[in-house]
Amino acid sequence: MKFPDVLASIGVIILLIAFLLNLYRKLSAKDKIYALMNFIGAGICCYSSYLIKFYPFVVLEAAWGLVALLSLFNVPRGTTGNDELK
Repeated sequence: MKFPDVLASIGVIILLIAFLLNLYRKLSAKDKIYALMNFIGAGICCYSSYLIKFYPFVVLEAAWGLVALLSLFNVPRGTTGNDELK
């Protein structure tokens, strides 16, 4: 395996672990660690795609990473910040 392949594999493994933990309700999509795993995984995949000059995936993974990064610092959309209203 070449270096970009190894990087992509690591990034995808991180993304899949986050997905599976969320799917099996071990990790909430609202948890900071979930967003961090998505940011790191997408960042690694983005860099790997850049190394092999596959720019559609660079754009995809950069957008994914940006959304994950923003979610680390923002209140999730659709929340009121007041759970007592439910």
